[in-house]
Amino acid sequence: MNNTHQKIVTENRKARHDYHIIDEFEAGMVLLGTEVKSLRNGRANLKDAYGRFEGGELYIYQMHISPYPFAAYGNHDPLRPRKLLLHKSELKRLYGKVREKGFSLVPLRVYFKNGRAKITIALAKGKRLYDKREAIKARESKRELDRLKKHRI
Repeated sequence: MNNTHQKIVTENRKARHDYHIIDEFEAGMVLLGTEVKSLRNGRANLKDAYGRFEGGELYIYQMHISPYPFAAYGNHDPLRPRKLLLHKSELKRLYGKVREKGFSLVPLRVYFKNGRAKITIALAKGKRLYDKREAIKARESKRELDRLKKHRI
């Protein structure tokens, strides 16, 4: 029996629209105390965030965590790069894939799992405009079929 409790803080819904998701990884984050408190209040945004390797370590950039309003001093920079914690084998695999043309690292969601802040980061390949149109067309036709089935029964 799996008794892990997850509280989702924020999701990047646009990522599934703009990218083909190849693989997903769960990573821990190195955070400051005021960042954790802001995350617990749901004050985060993944809209323009991306992952990048620097010095053999993976960092998340442009992830906005709002400053904690009740911090007397020492509040954090909302857009600072945050280090991600993954196993060495996962880092090597991701590094090899990201160096290939067209692949990038996109965060999908930030959540708390058993009291610890986690992020799901995806190895993704950008969609072309016609891929996006095809996805929208398929979704619309599925919705129409479901609507017709519902009325027929």
